[in-house]
Parts: sequence; C-alpha cells; structure tokens
Amino acid sequence: MNSLRDRVSNFRDIRVGNVIWKKRPEGNSTGPETMKIVALGDSLTVGETGFIASDERVASYPECLERFAEEYLRSHHSEAKLEVVNKGVNGDLTSGMLERFPRDVVAEKPDYVIIMGGANDIGWGLDVATITHNLANVYDATRSEGIGAVACAIPSILGCDELIPPRLQLNKAISREAENRQIAFLDVFKATADQRNNRLMEEYSADGLHLNAKGYERIGKCAFDGWLKSVLDGTLNVSQV
Repeated sequence: MNSLRDRVSNFRDIRVGNVIWKKRPEGNSTGPETMKIVALGDSLTVGETGFIASDERVASYPECLERFAEEYLRSHHSEAKLEVVNKGVNGDLTSGMLERFPRDVVAEKPDYVIIMGGANDIGWGLDVATITHNLANVYDATRSEGIGAVACAIPSILGCDELIPPRLQLNKAISREAENRQIAFLDVFKATADQRNNRLMEEYSADGLHLNAKGYERIGKCAFDGWLKSVLDGTLNVSQV
C-alpha cells in the first residue's frame, strides 16, 4: 500500500481556492493509495467521554470525518484508504500541543494535520496573541515536516457569554494566519453557532462547552465538505460517476 507522503515528489501542485494541494500525474498509480490524517487538539477533538455522553455512543469529529470520507470513496468506487488518527488530549493547551507535536504528529507520518486548539487557553485567561502565536508555531512546524496543515476554528460556548468574544477574536486570528500561509481554514464556529447571538446551538451542545454526537458529526461534515472532499478529488483515484 502506497503512502501519499512517501511519494509526494511525484505530485504536481494544483490550487483549490486560496489553498495549494498536491495532485498526482495521471498514469502514475502503483496500487491502492492511502491517506493518513492526524487530528491534533484537546477534549473537543477527543469527543464525547463517559461523564458527558447522554447515551452509550461515543462520538468524535475525527471518527465522523473518517466515516464521511470512507462513504465517499466507496460511492466513487475508489480503492483508496483513509485513516483519521485522534490525537486529542483532555484539558490540553496550545503550548501542550506544540510540546507533543514530535511524538503525536511527526511520529505518525501523516499526510495532513487538522489543528484545533485554544478553548482551554481562553478558559485559563491566556490572551489571544499568545494563543495565536502557539498555533502559528504548530502550523509552521507541520509545514516544515512536509505535512499539510489545516487550521480549525474553535466552536462557540453555551451558558458563558463572556467567553464568546475571545473565541471570535481567536478564530479571526486563526483565519488570518491560515490565509497568510495559504493553508485550509475550517470555520466550525460558524457551522455550530446560532447566528443571532453567536452562542453554541443547544442542539449541538453536551454541557455548554463540549459537543454532543450531533455536534461532532456537524464538525466532521464541515471538515469533509469544506476541505477533505476537494483533497480526495485532487489526490486520490476517485472515479467520477
């Protein structure tokens, strides 16, 4: 099974919107291709855990994203394989994400990394500039390893309105850093917030901070439609039907 990352030198650049992807020249496939994605983050990446889940189902956005991708590949009769590795750590800060980057990202040898962090930093009162600096360092570390970086906003919150403005400020900064680096940006805040008041929609909330199964599915769908579908179309052998 061939790794996209191992054969990256055989790709040519293509542009999807403001983002540069890699595309394999036609006729260069030597077998089923595989793509590995690491989801780096905190408890919002870990997903539902035993003390907040409303039922026995445990859901996470990486699990949902992998499922959406597998369904898409099957529907297009592709033999390509995709794996999303969940590297969320409960309670982690952006500084912790940067510290464990070598073992949780580099060691996995992924093709792409989705980076979602900052919610706990805000909870501990860290300023947006410091959080942004940490995340920017993660983006740059990712790119320096030849791995595709995907910047992700953090969702809103329900029941603590004073913590919404710093989330909006941080997400604006994340979007700017992504644009400056020409990497993908996933606005999961917009996808899960009530547009009238910017609060996390109740239908997606487990406890006001974390999401429920429906909320994580919504984030997974946002990541697939807003980013991964274009990647699959551009880099894997997805036949059009």
